[in-house]
Amino acid sequence: QRIQKLKGFTNPFRVEYTPVNLDAIARLGVAEVTLDVLVENGLARRGDLVKVLGRGELSGAVAVSAHGFSQSAREAIEAAGGSVTVLDKPFAVRPPAAGNQHQNR
Repeated sequence: QRIQKLKGFTNPFRVEYTPVNLDAIARLGVAEVTLDVLVENGLARRGDLVKVLGRGELSGAVAVSAHGFSQSAREAIEAAGGSVTVLDKPFAVRPPAAGNQHQNR
């Protein structure tokens, strides 16, 4: 039997984030949320890139450290009196290519 040709494109250099919503952070009940706290509570794995999303509400001030934040999450955390810290990515940004493929090695 013939197999259909796959359509589309899969980017091999994609960056995948583990999403964590504000309601999950509020359930933790801590004043400072770091990657270690998220790993201990099963919301992320060690080595994951974490992005905080804006579903839910915060009742008190929370200091959150993550690799990315949605705009609604950032606004909700700051409105509750908390702080947002964007962590550096564990990989460097690749410099743009110059010349041809043989010069660029």
